[in-house]
Amino acid sequence: MFTGLVQDLGSVAEIETGDEGVRLIVRTTLADEISLGDSVAVNGVCLTATSIADGAFSADVMNESLRRTSLGSVGQGSTVNLELPLRAADRLGGHFVQGHVDGVATVREAVDDGFARVVTFDAPADLLRYIVEKGSIAVDGVSLTVSAVDESSFSVSLIPETLERTTLGAAEPGRPVNLEVDVLAKYVEKLAR
Repeated sequence: MFTGLVQDLGSVAEIETGDEGVRLIVRTTLADEISLGDSVAVNGVCLTATSIADGAFSADVMNESLRRTSLGSVGQGSTVNLELPLRAADRLGGHFVQGHVDGVATVREAVDDGFARVVTFDAPADLLRYIVEKGSIAVDGVSLTVSAVDESSFSVSLIPETLERTTLGAAEPGRPVNLEVDVLAKYVEKLAR
């Protein structure tokens, strides 16, 4: 379980590609806090640390995750959002994020609005039904509040702290991002059936 509060911007040091999937090697200041088998959210995707050495960890990304997330488009040198799992005694500053990506959206536009930046994403219809104005959403693992939603897209307003501390500060049109809708919305829909 995560909160969607990014703890570090990691750098993809190496990618090992095979038929069974991909192994990512990510450099991070968090490496000393990670143990073998720990979960690490990488751009919102919950991965398992398979090795830790020299300020980096590795994680295997299976084909299923490559199909359902934007991790397949990450290259060597890419910057990624990183978060370690929530501890029972930690404050919950974002919202409950599982690291189970529901789908991929695409940045439509990013427009400055005072000191903030409004980023609009084109999203699949099957996910938009869970997205509501002023509701929670995780975009590339970042806990955000939806500022607007219509039949094909949604927007978020990013404060300078988010722009500086996450990859969303460099969001450009056409960029794919991982989406995890609020799990509570999915449960409410199921109970309403």
